[in-house]
Amino acid sequence: MKKTIIAGLLAAAANFANAGTVLVVVSDLDKLDLKDGKTMQTGFFINELMEPVQAFIAAGHTVVFATPNGKAPSADQKSDDVNFWGGNEKARQESKALLATLKLTSKTGSPAISLAQVKRIGYDKFDAVFVPGGHIPMQDLLKDKGLGELLTDFHNKSKLTGMTCHGTIALLSAVPDARGYVAGLESGKRAAPANWIYKGYKMTAFTDEEEEQSKAFLGGGQMKLFPQDGLVAAGGDFVEGKPWSENVVEDRELISGQNPQSAKGVAAAMLKRLH
Repeated sequence: MKKTIIAGLLAAAANFANAGTVLVVVSDLDKLDLKDGKTMQTGFFINELMEPVQAFIAAGHTVVFATPNGKAPSADQKSDDVNFWGGNEKARQESKALLATLKLTSKTGSPAISLAQVKRIGYDKFDAVFVPGGHIPMQDLLKDKGLGELLTDFHNKSKLTGMTCHGTIALLSAVPDARGYVAGLESGKRAAPANWIYKGYKMTAFTDEEEEQSKAFLGGGQMKLFPQDGLVAAGGDFVEGKPWSENVVEDRELISGQNPQSAKGVAAAMLKRLH
């Protein structure tokens, strides 16, 4: 079934003279491990995923969804707040309606494929990759080997790579032995990895200041790692904007956004370079 869906999606791109295919990668987990054995129910932020997806589709591009294991992802229900759409209720409803139409979070009908299947299809079939935020990338995407391979391929070919908020932490998956490196970061070690393809890149993500201001999301728990700290430790040139204001940073193939307010800006920047 999923092979049929993907074949149809890739074929659809041929209907647009300048259409591209955007691979959107999200976690298929729904809980974040916190300090002291606590956990938090979470997932992708709805606006961070859907505002870019809506923009890609409106521009005629094909969108393919992938998760590490090909399971349906989950939305963070705390992100279903009109404030993340700048108070625009109509925009919120449009995002939710498309999400429902896509059936992305359906446990039985989700079009999400695995990163292993993406590799079998061929990375060259995709023109760009996009990773949205929500806290959940801090659980798995930052150390997923398959995602690290994909990002390395995109980097080597200077192919468009977009990320927002906590999604930018996924860049750490390209560190050799990302799992071991992340474990070190979570235990307090801040040594730079011996080799990281994004070392010296200008980038942004949800900032330490924003994390401090949004502790209520954690329900009294504490995160093992903040994205800003992890990216800086690895060698990223972190560009911090004002809290809760749009901040989009571009460096070579990488486009990153600081927070939920930056999702549309990341999509706009990506669309300028997609062809």
